[in-house]
Amino acid sequence: IAVILAGGSGSRLGADVPKQFLEIDGRTILEYSVEVFDDHPGIDAIAIITREDYIDKVRDIVARRGYRKVEKIIPGGKERYQSSLAAIDVYEDDDILLFHDAVRPLVSRRIIDDCLAAMERYDAVDVAFNTTDTIIQVDSDNCISSIPDRNFLRNGQTPQVFRRSLIAEAYKIALQDSAFRTTDDCGVVLRYLPNEPIYVVPGEARNMKVTFKEDIGQIQHLMQMLKKQRVGQ
Repeated sequence: IAVILAGGSGSRLGADVPKQFLEIDGRTILEYSVEVFDDHPGIDAIAIITREDYIDKVRDIVARRGYRKVEKIIPGGKERYQSSLAAIDVYEDDDILLFHDAVRPLVSRRIIDDCLAAMERYDAVDVAFNTTDTIIQVDSDNCISSIPDRNFLRNGQTPQVFRRSLIAEAYKIALQDSAFRTTDDCGVVLRYLPNEPIYVVPGEARNMKVTFKEDIGQIQHLMQMLKKQRVGQ
């Protein structure tokens, strides 16, 4: 089951609507993300987690586009992890859940293929690509405290994929921790089920997340390049 996380407010973008509902070439960013999973033969169903005040808008989009696999449209929570929990609560232990940011509209079929293949051996899978920048860690005085070897550093992406029983157990433990904070589902597994291996599938630079206004232009440029490549094949 592909779980499309579309509950963000997009405050950093400064737009009038959440960024997943901004349009690029006549379609919302959400639509591009849903379409990839709707067309993928390895995906049986799709659940869209969104803000309660956008439920009707999502229903209209699904009906207009005729997505075949969207079976649930669920209100999410204020925090990202609450949206993940909303999906976890409605599925069964043996289900495989692929959590994907709605604002990563250029996830490739290859990434989804590799995630599903990895789930034949693992119960938790992440997607990431090699960082090209030097990453520095700073202390409370904003001075460099360490510079990790970037050969071991990756930029995390989505989907993040789990057997439902595993991610449910990780959250069950996490929610008992008064200091629990997270922006990432794999981070919950890593912290609260530390003996569980999390396999990393190679990501792609094009699988970028729309965060700031300038990202819209970059996504649009990438879409045009991909369209030209398809025409040329």
